[in-house]
Amino acid sequence: MRPRLLAALLAILAFAAPPALAADTLRLALQATGTTVWEMAVVSSLHLDQEAGLDLKITELASTEAGKIALQGGSADIIVSDWLWVARERAGGARLTFYPASTGIGMVMSKDVTIKSVKDLAGKKLGVAGGPLDKSWLLLKAFALKQGVDLEKSATIVYGAPPLLAEKAAQGEIDAVLEFWNFALDLEARGFHRAIEMTEVEKALGAKRDPIVTGYVFDEGFANGHRDALERFFAMMRKAKTLIASSDEAWRAAATRIGAKDKATLDLYRKRYIEGGPKGTLEEQEVDASKLFAVLAEIGGEKLVGPAKSLDPGVFYKARETH
Repeated sequence: MRPRLLAALLAILAFAAPPALAADTLRLALQATGTTVWEMAVVSSLHLDQEAGLDLKITELASTEAGKIALQGGSADIIVSDWLWVARERAGGARLTFYPASTGIGMVMSKDVTIKSVKDLAGKKLGVAGGPLDKSWLLLKAFALKQGVDLEKSATIVYGAPPLLAEKAAQGEIDAVLEFWNFALDLEARGFHRAIEMTEVEKALGAKRDPIVTGYVFDEGFANGHRDALERFFAMMRKAKTLIASSDEAWRAAATRIGAKDKATLDLYRKRYIEGGPKGTLEEQEVDASKLFAVLAEIGGEKLVGPAKSLDPGVFYKARETH
């Protein structure tokens, strides 16, 4: 074939070839101090987003409440929150849905060694990280009500972002603080003790295993139009979690978002993070959540869980499991 003819044919084929598929865009609003940003550091460092064909637009916010506002206002597609909040929102008509991510839960921390139970919080100032509808706070209120204690009446409640409340507690401005697990670890290193273990609260409310706590929250309408992208997103996040547990390179990337900590503290962070991974199948996780929801509804009623008496079957997103 003549060189000029060959060149012309190659040029035609180049124009005729289909363009490379554009990556699917997902907008995430994440708490800047949450563990999901650790995972995103791994995703970015190891290019897992490119591997999954995703273009992630990430906005970091000061609190989980800000993420909820972003999702409801349409400026984010996905946030990280808890299924209890999703259940309340669905009971109010919102069509949000939830995909499990972690069983990790915090605890009540205090420097006051006399605070050992919910009854000891009477007359005290209690900080609550995550806002008035945070899952840990709802669980703690239900646990207290089961013992005849209404914390909203017997204690002074202060809501705020986790790092702010940790500092207020350290400075003695509040008597105890219900913190996310990673901030609780930091406070423990600063001389605080574990006044109330939220894992024990979960069991006291009927949990048989480590129940799922937080996950990815998004609108059903968005899910219907982006099912394949979401499946790839879930698979990507599972891979990031696995790498954090198994790869020192991945853990070093994650640790860049934790801050200056000594090796022993970082090792403890990693250990607790790994322990917080989802347990069981999606179906088993939903069954556990349903049992816990029923107990919350019975103890606290609409004040805790909204008007629903049982967990809406749409709360848990029905994804195709690949693991």
